[in-house]
Order: sequence, then C-alpha cells, then structure tokens
Amino acid sequence: MIDQGVTAALAARDALRSMNSDDSHNSGTGVRRTERAARECTYTDFLKYQPLPFKGTEGIASLCQWCERMESVFHISNCAAKNKVKFATCTLHSVALTWWNTHVQTVGHEAAYGMSWKTLMKMMTDKYCPRNEIRKLEMKLWELKVKEADKMEKYVRGLPDMIHGSVVASKPKTMQEAIEIATELMDKKVRTFAERETASKRNFENTSRNTQSQQRQQS
Repeated sequence: MIDQGVTAALAARDALRSMNSDDSHNSGTGVRRTERAARECTYTDFLKYQPLPFKGTEGIASLCQWCERMESVFHISNCAAKNKVKFATCTLHSVALTWWNTHVQTVGHEAAYGMSWKTLMKMMTDKYCPRNEIRKLEMKLWELKVKEADKMEKYVRGLPDMIHGSVVASKPKTMQEAIEIATELMDKKVRTFAERETASKRNFENTSRNTQSQQRQQS
C-alpha cells in the first residue's frame, strides 16, 4: 500500500493550493438583502470555537489542517475580515511565531496586520511548503506507486483462471482495488456454483419422485 503519510502530505499541498486560489470575498449583484446586523466577533468569541495552534514543525498536512480549521472558525464566529490575520496569528507558536514576529518587525505592524487572510495563507504556504520538499515527496510517492504496481501485477498473475481475465479487464489502479474486485468476482462465482448445485439437486429429486410415481402407477 502507498505510504499514507506521503499521500496525505501531497493531498494537503493540493488543498492549500486550491484554498489559495479561491477568492474568499464573493458579492452578489442586483440582489438586495435585508440582514440583521450581527455583533462583531471579538478575540474571546473567536477562541470559543477552538482554532488549532500551528508550530511550523509538523509538516504540510498540519498546515492544511490549520488553514481549514481557521476558515471554519472564521465562518461560524462571523469574524470580520479586518481581524482575520490578527486573530489567526495569535494561534502561532514556536518557530512559526518567531517567523511571524520577524515579519512584523521587517514590514511594520500596520503592513503586517493589514494584509488579507488570503495573502497570509500564501506566505505560509511558501514558507512551510518549499518546492524542494514537495519534489522529494512527489519522488517518494512515485517510487511507492511503482512498488505497489509490481505487487499488484504479481497478485493478479496468481489469481485463478476463472477470474484472472475479468480482474485484468477491470484495470484496477491500486492493490486494494484489485483485491476488492477479485473478492467480489470469487463471491459471484461461488454463489453461481451454489445456485447451480441447488438447482441440479432439486431437478434430480423431482425426477426421482416422478420416476417412483410412474413405477407405482404401473405396478
């Protein structure tokens, strides 16, 4: 099986890219809405929804989880756009906090906290998902896929003739998929065999009863 850690990390990378490409500010045109003004979310309100901490040492998957959870907390707490970066960066710890404090000192407090949440996500993705690390993960994933393909080929080659062709025709992409297809086909074969045996036995019994009945009538 493909190493789940590598797969999760690359999936997290793709999720972050998707999140960074989405425009979080959608506005309708030509539609008038009447909404009750909501009380502005405070930092205390924000914390009630338990945003995740981020240390900057846990890898790509952790950053993705942090961003996704933060998006959820922003939504359910009705956090104002102007407070998103300020509140989110308060959940940074360890090396991530050091990185952020250095950035604030470099560009100034107003510029740092005046950026959008989308910009902060882009900065953190660039910082904690470096291209060389992504390439290493992709290479490792490719090697694992090659190994799995070899295992799957050996597994399929060893299947009984009665299902071998059907499994090959199904073109399974993973070892698990090949096993599931083979198991399902074998189950169908067994059920079909059992049904035929039952039908054959029933026909034999009916024939025997008819023969005995005819013999009694003749005698």
